[in-house]
Amino acid sequence: MKSMQKRNQFTFGLGTIGRDMLYSLVSMYLMFYLTDIMQHPDSTLWWLTGILLVARIFDAVNDPIMGVIVDNTHSRFGKFKPWIAVGALLTGIFTVLMYTDFGLRETPYLVYFAVIYFCWDISFTANDIGYWSMLPSLSMDQKEREKIGAFARICANIGLFAVVVGIVPITQALGNYFGSMIKAYFVFSVAVTIIMWLGQSITLFGVKELRGVFKVEDTTTLKGMFKAIFHNDQLLFTTVSMALFMIGYTTTTSFGIYYSKYAYGDEGMYSIFALILGVTQVIALAVFPLFSRHFDRKKLYAGSTVLVVLGYILFFFAPMNMIFIGTAGVLVFLGQAFIQLLMLMFLSDTIEYGQWKLGKRNDSVTLSLQPFINKIGGAIASGIVGATVIISGISGAESKADVTERGMLILEMSMFVLPLICIVAGYLIYRRKYKIDEKLYKQIVSELKERGDISLDE
Repeated sequence: MKSMQKRNQFTFGLGTIGRDMLYSLVSMYLMFYLTDIMQHPDSTLWWLTGILLVARIFDAVNDPIMGVIVDNTHSRFGKFKPWIAVGALLTGIFTVLMYTDFGLRETPYLVYFAVIYFCWDISFTANDIGYWSMLPSLSMDQKEREKIGAFARICANIGLFAVVVGIVPITQALGNYFGSMIKAYFVFSVAVTIIMWLGQSITLFGVKELRGVFKVEDTTTLKGMFKAIFHNDQLLFTTVSMALFMIGYTTTTSFGIYYSKYAYGDEGMYSIFALILGVTQVIALAVFPLFSRHFDRKKLYAGSTVLVVLGYILFFFAPMNMIFIGTAGVLVFLGQAFIQLLMLMFLSDTIEYGQWKLGKRNDSVTLSLQPFINKIGGAIASGIVGATVIISGISGAESKADVTERGMLILEMSMFVLPLICIVAGYLIYRRKYKIDEKLYKQIVSELKERGDISLDE
């Protein structure tokens, strides 16, 4: 059992390095590619912002439906891996097409972009739901889940920050070589796609799920999907809390490259800043199991939120000095790393809670709410970033000198104040409404064993 858990920990986690590289390239830098690389006019950018917002909201709503499809899948390879494989293959293809310039502009480009982006969204959903909903089937022990989840989040952050740190210097070097930044982003997208395919292969061939542990259940219907979500009060509260956090966090990170270029005045500092934050997050996730042994989840979430609040306050008032900005970033991302992992654990535990309360285990429907939350956060963040860049005048600026004080204030309010309000609101909802602590979870698992709903003896 221990050897299998260790194998699952590494093969499951390694699979997400390339996934998060690819997702970061699209979720964080697609808008920058459209504004600063493709240099579309404001009239086109408004349409593109609208397309991104509508597509991401549509895809987020589609996540639970994909969860139903995965839950109802029966194949010789299980219910998760077929969707991981198909989703990874198609997502890579559509990513490359998204960063391919066929010389289209204005209306023809808008049509092309809308079709490709919608296809990308749907294929990534299939992969994402299959991947994350497999986590609870790897262990029924809370601490083991934390270890698997922590390593997966470490790998995810390595992937994320590999792109965050490398995208500026690598694309600039490629741009100099090819004589075109558009070609540079195309080559970069191809490289990221290949890395994603390799990482997903490690998961597909390496992970071994628990078999014969869970009671065979009836097919999940759409009505059953709504029941699994809306009758599970702990899942609903976790979803709202996590959504508010992700809106705030994603909005801030999506502004990063704009902040470096137009507020700090040196786009090259973005990679250095991102490297500091990336190392901070990886360290935080690596030490999480140590803190988890000494503090319960409620205390960890409270302490993490305090760090995030202090970081945002320092960020907003900090002079344009890397020492102050770097310190603020470390505080924010230390807390953020803990909160994201805790949220994943909260979601995972609501699966057994739902099975205990409603009599049916819905792994994929429940875990589909994680990408649902991420995409809603990304959609709203994209809308905020797109509107802010246009309204502040940054879309027409070449450098820091071209941005007015009013424009800079709009950027800072959107990047720091609004996200902080969302993050604090998310914590307050969790604090008042979430009740699955370690004691209740053990009681739930014990009663599920007595009922014959699970047969694991750990």
